[in-house]
Amino acid sequence: MAVAPVPEPEAERHTDTILLGSSEPSEPSSPASPGPSRELIAYEVKVNERNIEDICICCGSFQVHTQHPLFEGGMCAPCKDKFLGRLFLYDDDGYQSYCSVCCSGDTLLICENPDCTRCYCFECVDTLVGPGTSGRVQAVSNWVCFLCLPFPRSGLLRRRKKWRGWLKAFCDGESENTLETYKTVPVWKRKPVRVLSLFGDIRNELTSLGFLEPGSDPGRLKHLDDATDVVRRDVEGWGPFDLVYGSTPPVGHACDHPPVWYLLQFHRVLQYARPRPACQQPFFWMFVDNLVLTQEDRTVATRFLEADPVTIQDICGRTIQSVNAVHVWSNVPAVRSSKHSALVSQEALSSLAQDRRRMKPPAQGPAKLVKNCFLPLREYFKCFSTGLTSSL
Repeated sequence: MAVAPVPEPEAERHTDTILLGSSEPSEPSSPASPGPSRELIAYEVKVNERNIEDICICCGSFQVHTQHPLFEGGMCAPCKDKFLGRLFLYDDDGYQSYCSVCCSGDTLLICENPDCTRCYCFECVDTLVGPGTSGRVQAVSNWVCFLCLPFPRSGLLRRRKKWRGWLKAFCDGESENTLETYKTVPVWKRKPVRVLSLFGDIRNELTSLGFLEPGSDPGRLKHLDDATDVVRRDVEGWGPFDLVYGSTPPVGHACDHPPVWYLLQFHRVLQYARPRPACQQPFFWMFVDNLVLTQEDRTVATRFLEADPVTIQDICGRTIQSVNAVHVWSNVPAVRSSKHSALVSQEALSSLAQDRRRMKPPAQGPAKLVKNCFLPLREYFKCFSTGLTSSL
């Protein structure tokens, strides 16, 4: 049975930061009361006959804020925030980074259904299914998880009916982000993705992730270096598309247009590619700035694309010179789940951008930095890869 460790604490240190001068108290004025205990969930449900919807199944708290979107049970406000911030994050092996129940956990059990990417921590499995269950799961070959099993209940863990609709409603209702979340697609309904790539070819990235087969239908990915003469009729004739990607050129590459031109052309073509308002098909887009847009340009991008940017970073050391970063606007869930920007200040990124202009282009281009952000699309489109770990 495959077991995966969760990321080291250093990798997520930026997600919960308290600034100096914060109103957050450093020490309680009185002894803290005992916190919620997950070990008591089974006792409360079986002995005290408490409804599991009145207990946070992530931590055991009775201060329920909402309901868990995947399994029957409640969820407190802190666990809700953690869930929203981590559910769509993936590791390089193609599996989700955190437990599908609590979005935490020390050690994870991986579902071995080739069409599933979900993981479950030992604590959730032993608490909600039964003591010792995690050990028995480890001894099983080809273990299938609680969202893939044909029966809905395993101990206290019962998946919700129509959980995909629950998940969409949860993300749309609880997230502060204004972008709509699309309902995930069952495996038997997933179709190959169709991509329009502007100013940057992402064929290698999509192929290595399994979204494109080597030698696949050329119509699955349409790549344009120049969109000046593209009109709506062209895009509608090439499409329909499921993903539209665009980027500013890497620093050091000769180009005939100012950086903001790429943003404006992307926005124009994006309007042509969007499905009609009544269409419910999942449609994703991403625009990547290789730190060449000015602050004023980024403000324009935020207004036009109606989304706030995040900063995707690849840190190879402890100094700003070893940071490779891009600004990203997107409706792909992984981008919105991440809180990247706190690691490096905007002043430091501006300094990095100036250094880039004086040096040769970085080894990694924009597409390579955002590559893993495409992994959640496996929940929506057919994936051809059978050896994702080796291909990465």
